[in-house]
Amino acid sequence: MQYIYEFGLFLAQAITLVAAVLIVVTGLVSIGQRSKADQHEGHIEIRDLNEKYKQISENMDHVVTEPDVLKARRKSEKKQQKQASKESRKASKRAKDADPDTARRQRLYVLNFDGDIRASATDHLREEITAVLNQCGEKDEVLVKVESPGGLVHGYGLAASQLVRIRDAGVPLTIAVDKVAASGGYMMACVANRIIAAPFAVLGSIGVLAQVPNFHRLLKKNDIDFELFTAGEYKRTVTMFGENTEKGREKFVQDLQDTHDLFKDFVSENRPQLDIARVATGEVWYGKKAVEEGLADALQTSDAFIQERLKDWDIFDVRFVLKKNWQEKLGLAAEGAMERAFLKIWQKAQGRPPV
Repeated sequence: MQYIYEFGLFLAQAITLVAAVLIVVTGLVSIGQRSKADQHEGHIEIRDLNEKYKQISENMDHVVTEPDVLKARRKSEKKQQKQASKESRKASKRAKDADPDTARRQRLYVLNFDGDIRASATDHLREEITAVLNQCGEKDEVLVKVESPGGLVHGYGLAASQLVRIRDAGVPLTIAVDKVAASGGYMMACVANRIIAAPFAVLGSIGVLAQVPNFHRLLKKNDIDFELFTAGEYKRTVTMFGENTEKGREKFVQDLQDTHDLFKDFVSENRPQLDIARVATGEVWYGKKAVEEGLADALQTSDAFIQERLKDWDIFDVRFVLKKNWQEKLGLAAEGAMERAFLKIWQKAQGRPPV
């Protein structure tokens, strides 16, 4: 009895603490929501990556090269650039007269998706894709750097559908996985025309997971009743506090299996070369093995992909930015900390190394 009392006391304290945190966070976010009317809706920011890497190179030169050598080199480069610019203008004029669409260099648009459990970055991705598709020419391409361990099915389903817009527009789409694209993250990645992955990036986890703690026996021992009222046979299949039935469990598992079948069908449609029965086991693979299994097409980081195009392409980093007030920042920070904590617990429960 003493053990039950102490455990009940601990449980009550834990629930009280969690409830207090949620109340504080909800209050802060609510305050932020009330002042949203005074904020800008958001805007697209575009960064010229050619210029960024040029500045980095010049800064390195300034530090590591002897002043006299650097001065002579800059003078020579300036002369070459002047001549190249003159020839480029002539070539551009000839190309424009022949075909206006070939008058400019190819462009690579770089987008970033940093996914949480709810795939909340989807709203920004939507805006970025809309902006890019309005500018894409016939020979342009899009690179999306995806980092996500997965999350809610409907959230990542919408994120994947946003990427389908790029492919349906006839614009070549490459997905780069530098760290992790698992579960919902891989649902997004499989949409691409080409997937590149870093050697130790984690891909796969084509499976569905649900975990539900049940406190019914603890409540029963302490003579606490829990009543749940529903309309509809399967409105609630399993609960945290009620007594779960075999029929409810079977329906719950069947729903998971149906979702898994939809996931497998989606991956198969987008990457028909995969042996879906072999890879849709919920397992994950590191970069090199993922390429061997057909989950990715090549071992390459996003940096290397961009670097090899700097000379001949115009490369732009595109981001949708939404200004947040301090209440929203604090609320999102608390939410992110809780999501990371739950992710660590999930990884330990699965017996997987942290990713």
